[in-house]
Amino acid sequence: MAEQDKVILHGMWASPYAKRVELALNFKGIPYEYVEEDLRNKSELLLKYNPVHKKVPVLVHNGKAIAESMVILEYIDETWKDGPKLLPSDSYRRAQARFWSSFIQDQLMEASFLVVKTDGEAQQKAVEQVYEKLNVVEDGMKSYLAERNASTESNFGIVEIVFCALFGPYKAHEEVLGMKFIVPEKFPLLFSWLMAIVEVEAVKKATPPHEKTVGILQLFRQSALKSSAAA
Repeated sequence: MAEQDKVILHGMWASPYAKRVELALNFKGIPYEYVEEDLRNKSELLLKYNPVHKKVPVLVHNGKAIAESMVILEYIDETWKDGPKLLPSDSYRRAQARFWSSFIQDQLMEASFLVVKTDGEAQQKAVEQVYEKLNVVEDGMKSYLAERNASTESNFGIVEIVFCALFGPYKAHEEVLGMKFIVPEKFPLLFSWLMAIVEVEAVKKATPPHEKTVGILQLFRQSALKSSAAA
């Protein structure tokens, strides 16, 4: 690969935001170099490339840095036009894809993190909030997915990426929290959709070992509970 075409992803393996970019690069078949960041000891390069948020992911292409996972996904789709698209070419469907990926990001990410970070009554409230939002997505996906009559593989795109980055580690969530987010009985459409998404080759390639995910989730939960107990 020519130096000017070099693609570098600065990420952290357990970050759902960095995972989105990894999934997109894998799916589009774009060769890239991966740089694992220690978020407790951020590299000079990360601080240089993302001086505003100082966070992962950062995509460096032709020596130029792009930050923010959703911005990066659109950049990838606009830059590498060959191969599968992350956003539909039809303007209405593209608007719908942006709407639902934003809804999942804005409404579900924080509520899901709260379930991991809390216990008792606070956790129960967070779980109810997640289920309420998932009901909205379940209803919304009925029409969104009905418009696509092909397989999940050929329709893998920005909405699948955002959904998968959050709920792909469903087995680890169940082991650490003793509960499911995507309950098959409550959300049959989302459950079957997720089961199809995790079988996509680009997703399998980006999935870390189960034990590793369980370990970091336990660590994150213990740390958050300790902090709230000390507050």
